[in-house]
Amino acid sequence: MITHPRIFDPPSQLEIAVDQIEAWLECPGLHLIGETAKHWPDLRALLTNAKIIGPRVHDARIAAICQQHGIDELWSADRDFSAFPNLRSRNPCVA
Repeated sequence: MITHPRIFDPPSQLEIAVDQIEAWLECPGLHLIGETAKHWPDLRALLTNAKIIGPRVHDARIAAICQQHGIDELWSADRDFSAFPNLRSRNPCVA
């Protein structure tokens, strides 16, 4: 997102974004999460229950991954996560 020229003016350079991700990946406390065997049933339920379509499908995918890993709070400035009642959303940019 930070390299997207319609969202950020000026956008971050790709090299800077890649270097930042690599720095995060070196953190010893970092644990990457992803889809589990339950991903499709969980995602399907979120999509159908909240009637999610279009670009919000990606938000549902993130919510399903969080659900599969027992994460109940997501820090995001994106208000679309309010569609998923089992996932609290907190904007870290707001006090």
